[in-house]
Amino acid sequence: MAKKTWTLTDVENDVYVEDLSILPSHVGGSATDYSVRKRTLRGGLRDGVDVVEGVAGACRLTLIPTRGMGIWRAWVGDVPIGWQSPIRGPVHPRYVPLADPGGLGWLDGFDELLVRCGLESNGAPDFDTAGRLRYPLHGRIANRPAHKLDVTVDGDTGEIAVTGHVDESRFHFQKLRLTSTVTVRPGAPMVRVDDQVTNLSGDPAAMQLLYHVNFGAPVLDAGARLILPAKSIAPRDLVAAEHMDHWDQYAPPQPKFTEQVSFFELLADRNGMTRTVLRNAAGTLGISLVFSTKELPCFTQWKNTPAAADGYVTGLEPGTNFPNARSFEASQGRVVPLAPGQAATFHLQLEVHTDAPQVAAAEQAVAQLQAGKKAVVLDRPQRGWSPDA
Repeated sequence: MAKKTWTLTDVENDVYVEDLSILPSHVGGSATDYSVRKRTLRGGLRDGVDVVEGVAGACRLTLIPTRGMGIWRAWVGDVPIGWQSPIRGPVHPRYVPLADPGGLGWLDGFDELLVRCGLESNGAPDFDTAGRLRYPLHGRIANRPAHKLDVTVDGDTGEIAVTGHVDESRFHFQKLRLTSTVTVRPGAPMVRVDDQVTNLSGDPAAMQLLYHVNFGAPVLDAGARLILPAKSIAPRDLVAAEHMDHWDQYAPPQPKFTEQVSFFELLADRNGMTRTVLRNAAGTLGISLVFSTKELPCFTQWKNTPAAADGYVTGLEPGTNFPNARSFEASQGRVVPLAPGQAATFHLQLEVHTDAPQVAAAEQAVAQLQAGKKAVVLDRPQRGWSPDA
């Protein structure tokens, strides 16, 4: 078997590779339609950000180990997957003021296709009784760099696997480690994410994780739809409550749009696996998220469709909890307890559907999960799901 691994970063052993290209000739084996490049970006807010660019057949993606192993952009052929943020990223964490007193500093770096929210908290800013910030918006893991980074290439299949280790720890407090492997291979227009969160402490810990997966044009357009197997749906707040009769539909860009957030309990197969599909109005381009409701039992839809210049985007967000303030979610039992040394695993697959038959097949897979069960669509925030109830 022709398989090789390169270590690009290993802080403990003082290893750091500034620039590296990996081609089939460096690996051996029969696969030829792939390549990997690691480089460090220079200039502006991205100065010093490490990226790993993988090409596997028609699929290309850019990983950002400097930003918590997020996925910045992806393409299938000439079709971009992601969104156009008004932020000129990827932004180095040094320019993201997580300690901003209002708790919203995380937004200064937000422009990824996939960004993890967590690990100690993953929702809205949380303040103590004196008004001091306890947990910033969406947590800290997305602004922590990987301290170890490896790339493994299978020369027989062309599969590329990038593994990073990212710590979120503080003396006297929690000590959590994210170990993430992102995988692509030729002939499969999809990205697989396999994560493990480990409690490194000798004391018990509690964690939260949410995958903030974000899409803009061309899959998001006027008339785009979100198709998913829902057991129940509820608005987060009164703004979203006004629009629950068309929660699954997207409008064209509208200046001064106010974000709308809905919470979902999804149906799944006997193994706990579920699928959500976002497709364009024509039904010719779509993206599925495939994941386990046993690992990620809560699902959130974020609609943010202002003028394109302000970030026309929707977020599809499987998580261990809803992205409310951590204190509220903890009061509802939506945290993952970890004993000393214990780990929790999470898996997410992004599948891109590039023609009408593929989109139709993905929609049919959702219909099979729905299996004739009627979703309960609630018209007001629900007690236990939303602090606004």
